[in-house]
Amino acid sequence: MTHKVIIMGAAGRDFHMFNCCYRDDAGSEVVAFTATQIPHIDDRLYPAALAGPHYPDGVPIYPEEQLEDLVREHGVDEVVFAYSDVDFPYIDDRRRIVEKAGARFSLFDIDATMLPSSKPVIAVTAVRTGCGKSQVSRRITHILNDMGKKPVAIRHPMPYGNLARQAVQRFATYDDLDTHECTIEEREEYEPHLRNGVIVYAGVDYAAILAEAEKEADVIIWDGGNNDTPFYKPDLWITVADPYRAGHELEFFPGTENFARADIILINKVSHADAEDIAIIETHAQEVNPSATVMRRDSTLHVPQPDLITGKKVLVIEDGPTTTHGGMPFGAGVVAARLNKAAEIVDPRQWAVGEIADTFEKYPDIGPLLPAMGYGEAQIRDLETTVNAVECDLVIVATPIDLTRLLTIERPHMHIGYRLEASDGAITDAIKSVLT
Repeated sequence: MTHKVIIMGAAGRDFHMFNCCYRDDAGSEVVAFTATQIPHIDDRLYPAALAGPHYPDGVPIYPEEQLEDLVREHGVDEVVFAYSDVDFPYIDDRRRIVEKAGARFSLFDIDATMLPSSKPVIAVTAVRTGCGKSQVSRRITHILNDMGKKPVAIRHPMPYGNLARQAVQRFATYDDLDTHECTIEEREEYEPHLRNGVIVYAGVDYAAILAEAEKEADVIIWDGGNNDTPFYKPDLWITVADPYRAGHELEFFPGTENFARADIILINKVSHADAEDIAIIETHAQEVNPSATVMRRDSTLHVPQPDLITGKKVLVIEDGPTTTHGGMPFGAGVVAARLNKAAEIVDPRQWAVGEIADTFEKYPDIGPLLPAMGYGEAQIRDLETTVNAVECDLVIVATPIDLTRLLTIERPHMHIGYRLEASDGAITDAIKSVLT
């Protein structure tokens, strides 16, 4: 009898799980995906062109809220949980829903979804969204360039548009971002690499993506998303931990796996963190991953004109996913405002419109900041309207890209950010060890 499966996801890990473990398995039938976390990704179809010959009509995608009904309606045997950055009580709650409906609940198979590569793979992962993975990935590409090696970055999936057209995406120029109709969230991850001359691959079919990237790379950089585990088997596994959220390395799935399996645990942002919180992470590393090398590193805050912040009422725009499902109540922009003695950090809620207002309702614990949500054109326009309605003296844009490329900010504004500081050469030595 066919084993009927539902994969719970958020338009990324779930598709990779299907491609690796179910697409060619005649003994299983994936009857549906469910979707959450990201707006506008449910009520669509994983297309037949990607789903393979066993699924000539593709696989439907439904809102996660319909999970219990779907299990009963289709007589589902197993529900596989396949997305990231959730705590264990959240998972237990989904487990109860599934088991109440009569199916078995399981977590995705980490090892079965790490594909081997013919090239060295350096994976950069994290314990939570917003720990600073991108800074670490960029630092690694600089090191490799200095060694005369060509890095190619493969980014964790963000397929929010036409899935069939997004199967394999290659980004070498800013024009490629327009060609692929990238969202703000995608641009935030791709643009910094492009600015450094590094080619980026992303998409849906990560076996096909790897095959293309291997043709032009000396080294593959797995640039992780959220706190997900790598899609490729790493030769060097780096996990970034955040002292602002000490303890989360043991509490949020699957970042707990990244923490336990890493070769290097890199504690970021140390100059702005409490010593007690750094020590908590180091203690946990010794308990669950004693063989890992633990490094302290700093992310330097770059503020081009700090005097313009002092004494001003400022609106801070922070990275969206970090402050929504990442649960981080502040980011670089809030830190810059506080360090440079802004008179007030303006809470934008009363001016929020449309999908931005919906975001604040869905994530009520967001601090006094504006998350840079832009998963579609309507949301980008709502973001623009909200920014320009807020009564403030200055807008601090603390996103990895300059948002003025996508929206008009009518008030005075400043783009600030973090970069990982070069340190004692330990990361360079670790990279050399896997290339020899």
